[in-house]
Amino acid sequence: MKKIFFVLVGMIVFLCVSSFVTEQQGWRFIADKWAAFGPDKDVIRVGKNDLYRQVKLKVTDGPLRIEDVDIYFENGEKMNVVLKNNFRAGQESRVIDLPGGARKLDRIELLYSTIGKAKGRARIAVWGKR
Repeated sequence: MKKIFFVLVGMIVFLCVSSFVTEQQGWRFIADKWAAFGPDKDVIRVGKNDLYRQVKLKVTDGPLRIEDVDIYFENGEKMNVVLKNNFRAGQESRVIDLPGGARKLDRIELLYSTIGKAKGRARIAVWGKR
């Protein structure tokens, strides 16, 4: 029981330090979503008035295969990003430059599937840079 407690505390500390380092490099947490086991399509609603020039995705808590990403802007425009990549827990996508400079985001639609033998959930976090 103590071992499980220390592992959980260690994971929490790691995530906090990781988030702090990312924010120190100019990246801000926007939103996140928990991915269920198997293939799925999810929408991450942004709903903030902040402007971003770049975004990236970070996968934690389990492996995930991201097939396709659609970024919708506040003005109704859409940007399709093909990632088709397997992410291990802790990995990030490439930096995605948004067209037209700083933009307001409305939502991000993701097509993904969890991978691996064990059923579990992965967390997908969206980070933005102004």
